[in-house]
Amino acid sequence: MSSDTFGGGSHSPLRRKLLLGMAAAPALALLPRAGFAQALPTAAVNTTKLAVTDGTVKVGILHSVTGTMAISETGSVEAEKLAIAQINEMGGVLGRKIEVIQEDGASDWPTFAEKSRKLLVEDKVAAVFGCWTSASRKAVLPVFEQYNGMLYYPTFYEGLEQSKNVIYTGQEATQQILAGLDWVAKEKGAKTFFLIGSDYIWPRTSNKIARKHIEKNGMKVSGEEYFPLGHTQFNSVINKIKLTKPDVIYASVVGGSNVAFYKQLKAAGINLEKQTLMTISVTEDEMLGIGGENIAGAYACMKYFQSLDNSNNKEFVAAFKKMWGADSVIGDVTQAAYLGPWLWKATVEKAQSFDIDKVAAASAGIEFKGAPEGYVRIHENHHLWSKTRVGRAKPNGQFEVVYETAGLIEPDPFPKGYQ
Repeated sequence: MSSDTFGGGSHSPLRRKLLLGMAAAPALALLPRAGFAQALPTAAVNTTKLAVTDGTVKVGILHSVTGTMAISETGSVEAEKLAIAQINEMGGVLGRKIEVIQEDGASDWPTFAEKSRKLLVEDKVAAVFGCWTSASRKAVLPVFEQYNGMLYYPTFYEGLEQSKNVIYTGQEATQQILAGLDWVAKEKGAKTFFLIGSDYIWPRTSNKIARKHIEKNGMKVSGEEYFPLGHTQFNSVINKIKLTKPDVIYASVVGGSNVAFYKQLKAAGINLEKQTLMTISVTEDEMLGIGGENIAGAYACMKYFQSLDNSNNKEFVAAFKKMWGADSVIGDVTQAAYLGPWLWKATVEKAQSFDIDKVAAASAGIEFKGAPEGYVRIHENHHLWSKTRVGRAKPNGQFEVVYETAGLIEPDPFPKGYQ
């Protein structure tokens, strides 16, 4: 466990980095004037004994920084710390600087539950930014509901869930799975799909939804296979793919297993410039380990790519690289993790309170005009309105955006006919 305070005087290296790397104008545009007013009395903004003082507020960060999921979750930690540093540079939340207590879920779901209980019960944090897999989220959800905590969850996921105690800053199935399948069917004339994923709730439920959509639209699933997290031997399933010759390989392999999967696809002679592959799990973070040359040509359906050409994103990418190194990359979940602290700040300042019930009640309608993906708004179901995009992987480890929806897609975590 580590505890970090992001602050520093006017000459601190972090302050210089932030002032040089991000003007923060887009973020400032969304903030209520209360954010710059004199801090309200602690007794007024904290009636439930959270870790809030006259000058500070404690929050938790809970991700895997060890184990097979570290390849995916490290970027989320970095993005959340960047957002918190920027918020502190602007004066904090209700005049209080944010202090971080970080815990490692260690790619182990019982550990996530244990650490979330510690953060809520012992540390009494005002919010937690964390989890990646649906398995980790399902493990901590009963804890957050029992102890009335607030989790900002950044990963695209299967939907079929809604909680007062969670803000889902990634996409749900209708915004990613259904939209992506519709695009590849139309653009590639796809009729047959081979589904491959890691063996836990998100890939299995996502593929259940995908299969229903594929078959509902007169197409066919020619194969479906699952492998344990951390699995590295994919030659058997690759042989099946070569035999069935699907129009689309539909992949939801997660974490470090992606490195082996894509390298072995290439070694087996499957050219992704010719064989259509759509992934809903590989972002720029995973591509860094896979190697762009091993996945070039594949398509990914996400809401964010580092290559997005807008002023918010250019400032965000510059600030991220200044803080975490010029060679760092930013994927969809990393960006969604960055949204969490900003949305929490805006909600707390709307509610004029850190109390969880008041924050939950104030969440609907909160918007972030400074979002790197362009613009987001919290729906009353605690998911985000956002665009859907398709990117094509390039040898340099980035994606070329080849499609995006004209407007924001309303989140629908319980789509009729897919439950």
